[in-house]
Amino acid sequence: MIFGSDNQSGASERVLEGLMEAYRSPAPAYGRDPLCQAAKEKLKEVFDTDLSAFFVMSGTAANTLALSTLVQPWEGVVCYHQAHLLLDESTGPSLMTGGAALLPIPSDETRILLPEFEAHLDRLPKNVPHNVRPAAFTLSQANEVGQIYSVDEVHALCGAAKERGLGVHMDGARFANAVAKLGCHPADISWRAGVDVLCLGATKNGAVAAEAVIFFNKDLAKDFSYRVKRSGHLVSKGRLFGAQFLSWLEDDHWLELATTANRAAENLRQGLAALPGVRLAFPTQSNELFVIMPKELFKTLTGAGATLFPWPLDVLPSGATVGPDEMLARLVTSFATQKDEVDAFLSLAKKG
Repeated sequence: MIFGSDNQSGASERVLEGLMEAYRSPAPAYGRDPLCQAAKEKLKEVFDTDLSAFFVMSGTAANTLALSTLVQPWEGVVCYHQAHLLLDESTGPSLMTGGAALLPIPSDETRILLPEFEAHLDRLPKNVPHNVRPAAFTLSQANEVGQIYSVDEVHALCGAAKERGLGVHMDGARFANAVAKLGCHPADISWRAGVDVLCLGATKNGAVAAEAVIFFNKDLAKDFSYRVKRSGHLVSKGRLFGAQFLSWLEDDHWLELATTANRAAENLRQGLAALPGVRLAFPTQSNELFVIMPKELFKTLTGAGATLFPWPLDVLPSGATVGPDEMLARLVTSFATQKDEVDAFLSLAKKG
């Protein structure tokens, strides 16, 4: 009953087999191997466009290095008030950008809404040296509370940013879950919508450690290899990444994995929603669930070996209430979540 994080899951058998095969023989170092080159070509095929791709081991490295191409040290990145970049990547963004600021959008909503986004952008001072100059916008898809932006929403938000001269970065740690849920082409919520650089995460969705920084605006990729190297993220046996991404992308395996995770979350949602005293804080759109439950139930579940985490109440939308004997918990499913895990968890929850 592991619902703490999709980072706790293992790796897809197909990905593991690809890794094993890759390391049976020598190969050129530092990403010059055939597997990395083939993976980059596969990304072009998946996104149906020319692009420049680079591989790193962590989402924080991917996001912060990508942002460093969009902003100067005196500039800022507009973000959701619960953005992972803002709350969970320490001072990485400031370090990698040389000091650029993150500019959260004040909101009580579970996603960025176009009217408040446009109003916020228009309030920010421009070209005033006393203030931070906005230069980029970052959007998480799926976002930090499991919500997925529709194709139209992504186009509208990116369009508003572009109209005001901002570059657009997408945190795609759970991009696969969004594509699987929407049933759209990956391009529809990335470069066709105006995204300049996408950080495509595979680690949470069946890989061991593999993130791709994908530049649809190839001008931004100039000298990016130097940024990767100087930050310590150029891996010598770079076929580590090529092997994972090739195995992950082939035959839409990445979407199969994400679909499994999403389906497990939906099964959990249905079971939890039927329990007295338990309610969902947000619609379940990806592989994350945020559940308001009695504190005693949480103790029972974790005491029986279930892994789920208490979550801060500041993520809740306006109007949501949590009683003194209640709490908010986050549950995350993965490609490896088994039906018997879900059934056992729900059975335990019913008994209370």
